[in-house]
Amino acid sequence: MNTLLQVDFDYSGPFGDEMAKMLKDLAESINHEPGMIWKIWTESEFEKLGGGIYLFEDPKSASAYLAMHSARLTKMGIENIRGRIFAVNSALSTINKGPIG
Repeated sequence: MNTLLQVDFDYSGPFGDEMAKMLKDLAESINHEPGMIWKIWTESEFEKLGGGIYLFEDPKSASAYLAMHSARLTKMGIENIRGRIFAVNSALSTINKGPIG
């Protein structure tokens, strides 16, 4: 069952194009994570937040990624990491054109 992972954390920047340049290699590496289908990167310069919305093939892959990613972010000095895992209702998401594969 497709599983959505929502992650956000306190982040003071950089944002936008500068963030994209700085984290390009990380973004490319995420494509190789087991069970990962896609990621949408999120940022709020106003609220000083970074994060992402991910779609995984199953809850086990999402949980494993959240644990690994939280440890990685902690090593980078990131604090207040929040992660939530949700089941995806495919029938309703399809009606609303959700990109669920």
